[in-house]
Amino acid sequence: MEKSAKSNKTLVIVLIIAAILIAIVPLFALKGAEFGGSDDAGSQMISEIQGKEAQPWFEPVLEQMIGGELPGEIESLIFCIQTGIGVGIIAYLMGKFVERKKWQDRLDKGELKE
Repeated sequence: MEKSAKSNKTLVIVLIIAAILIAIVPLFALKGAEFGGSDDAGSQMISEIQGKEAQPWFEPVLEQMIGGELPGEIESLIFCIQTGIGVGIIAYLMGKFVERKKWQDRLDKGELKE
């Protein structure tokens, strides 16, 4: 059992180092590069194809309410909250399915009564 725990720790450390390298290496390998989002890339491609600047179909609701553009920090906060809610829902459903499988296995073995 001790060997397994040691190999798990090694695996975790290797994966953490790999994640850090994936995040840092592009910053040094591509000095001066701009890391834009997919929205920017899509707008640029539309401009190239149509020969004119792309116009958005609608304005974001929060930007209309405050009468201007949201600060980047607020956009990031809203995105993180949205991500957290989504992950929470997925984790809840996965836990529910795992627990249902455990109960079903126990019922099949006769450990529980219906």
